[in-house]
Amino acid sequence: MDLFKSWLVETPIAHRGYHNKTTPENSLGAFSNAIEKGYAIELDVQLLADDTVVVFHDESLARMTGNDGYLKYLNGSDLKSLKLKDSKYTIPTLQEVLDFVDGRVPLLIEIKNKYKVGKLEQCVIDLMKNYKGEFAVQSFNPFSLAYFKKHAPNILRGQLSGSFKGEKLAWIKKQLLRHMHFNKKTSEPHFISYEAAALPNRIVRKYKNLPLLAWAVKSKEEYMKVVKFCDNIIFEDFEPEI
Repeated sequence: MDLFKSWLVETPIAHRGYHNKTTPENSLGAFSNAIEKGYAIELDVQLLADDTVVVFHDESLARMTGNDGYLKYLNGSDLKSLKLKDSKYTIPTLQEVLDFVDGRVPLLIEIKNKYKVGKLEQCVIDLMKNYKGEFAVQSFNPFSLAYFKKHAPNILRGQLSGSFKGEKLAWIKKQLLRHMHFNKKTSEPHFISYEAAALPNRIVRKYKNLPLLAWAVKSKEEYMKVVKFCDNIIFEDFEPEI
């Protein structure tokens, strides 16, 4: 498959869905908006205490639900009691999202895993086995991608990276991740997703043979600056032209 002629480079990707002030990120409403516009959808997945895969970005519940506590301690039965940003929407499971999107637009699934690799990745693989739509996975964690390489090599995988400014990581870890040190022998990605504000740079120039996505582009002005350095964008807060 020539990824330079695929949806990965031809269809703008809505970051956490096409969300706005009344329709929260990573909600079925935001995904509905993206489908209506014809955008691909980027979303985040994590694992609950009972191994339910849910679509949610933060480890903490506070920003998106106003509740104390952490996502990883919840069970699937807890989700309907938590409203996203005081809206009608609740935290969806990945299965609910797959049933809702049903192949109408492609999905870019970010694997949010800073911890032991295996359980979340395998749960995602199992859920995606019978999905008929186009999709890919991406992660900042190269060892997460290595799991997909070993256990589901046909799933398209992308290495996420960037400047890591403000991240609570040791300097050496930032350097290794920023330079995508593990690409060659560990994750072996099919594409790169790199922080838009850190483009262009000599790090990504080494991967001219791989499609390059820029995240997260937040204005038309930023889009005009970065478009000549990337093959596609993961965007929010404005409407790119298709």
